[in-house]
Amino acid sequence: MSAGITFADCLEMVQEARAQGLSAPLVLMGYENPLLAYGEKQAAADAAAAGADGFIVVDLPPDEASTFRQACEEQDVSFVPLIAPTTAEKRMKTITSAANSFIYCVSVTGTTGQRAELPPSIGELVTTIRRYTELPIAVGFGVSTRDQVAEVGSVAEGVIVGSAIISAIEAGTVDGCVERVRSYVERVTGRSVDKS
Repeated sequence: MSAGITFADCLEMVQEARAQGLSAPLVLMGYENPLLAYGEKQAAADAAAAGADGFIVVDLPPDEASTFRQACEEQDVSFVPLIAPTTAEKRMKTITSAANSFIYCVSVTGTTGQRAELPPSIGELVTTIRRYTELPIAVGFGVSTRDQVAEVGSVAEGVIVGSAIISAIEAGTVDGCVERVRSYVERVTGRSVDKS
């Protein structure tokens, strides 16, 4: 947002990525205010038309998101709720019932970004969340190294890496961007990434 990128700009990027052959699920992550300014129903409709598969709205709890959740449901895009280490267990049932694709488990309190270590309580948090849902659980916030990906992958179905990929993007020119991200993903996952 500080660079002047709008929600409409993001949708253009989604559309371009799909046009270039991206087939992986693509979930938009951001804040509620841009969606309100754009219009929640229109945001869901335009995101679906562009090829997005869902939304993670970090400051929109499910119990305050009924209008947006309904708009997403009407467009067959997911609303992905977040559960943090500070989420009371009694709220987890409400939060998980709002999900239709996966649960985003926030590994640490505070802001996202790379960390040297992840808290040892991630496994316990994932186990607690599992009491309330059969949906896949993906853990993110602070995950950036191969060891962390392996650690999280041993307790959850999904691992979310964001800030480290942004760092790879910002580490050089536009021309080398795709290769930097591919190299990072191969390094952190231990798998080869298809170059097509």
